Amino acid sequence: MTSMLSSAAGGEHLVPHSMAERITAIMDQFDRPHTIRTLDQVTQRTRLPRSTTYRILEQLIRLQWIDRTSTGYRLGCRSLALGGRENGHGALRTAAAPVLHELALRSNLVVHLAVLDGPEVYYLDKVGGRPAEDIPSRVGGRAPAHCTALGKALLAWQAPEYIDSEYPNGVEQRTSQSIGEVERLHRELGRVRASRGLAFERGEYDSRIACVGVALRIPHGAVGAISLAGGVDITLERVAPLIVRSARAIADALLENPGPWPV
Repeated sequence: MTSMLSSAAGGEHLVPHSMAERITAIMDQFDRPHTIRTLDQVTQRTRLPRSTTYRILEQLIRLQWIDRTSTGYRLGCRSLALGGRENGHGALRTAAAPVLHELALRSNLVVHLAVLDGPEVYYLDKVGGRPAEDIPSRVGGRAPAHCTALGKALLAWQAPEYIDSEYPNGVEQRTSQSIGEVERLHRELGRVRASRGLAFERGEYDSRIACVGVALRIPHGAVGAISLAGGVDITLERVAPLIVRSARAIADALLENPGPWPV
């Protein structure tokens, strides 16, 4: 790689010429599973024109090699899958595990841990004993972000442009209670931000289920979310303080033992 980017004589960095070299130079900037780079950082490090860098990054986002976050870019699900998905989420699962079990015991509800993957959430963990069998989710499964508490908690901290790019054709109304328009989704995410990051959904993903979720935020952005789920008639506001404290505990654990996280 050095021969491509530097001259033999003076070690001066050269601009990559071929498309393969340009893509490689950009991908090389994301050296850890959750390294986050801004557009300006990638441009400066690769010495590519800013417009070229942006265009390639957008193509990589569409192909899921790169993911856009509220603070920049990071590796997407296809990149993480090549190295093993657990390499990208191991630190998060480790930090969250004891907190999730305690939260499930204290709330007597089902607890989820998930990350955002484009317009979907990807479930990393699910805790809850017997009640968990009644919740239609599974570790390794996915759900539409716009109609889950987990997804709304994570989407709330993305730039508005992220929402528009992920839903160019609008959002699908899964049930009679779920959001069916992008503008309504923007308004809902504004309410989440104004409510300490708490996201609620009642019958939006499944007419039998209600959830409250909150994002796990560290200085570089939201790296995941947790939720409490139960029957549609549960009082979500009662357990909201529990989930806020639990999210804070997980974020603190990530900061103390960052592993691959860009803290």
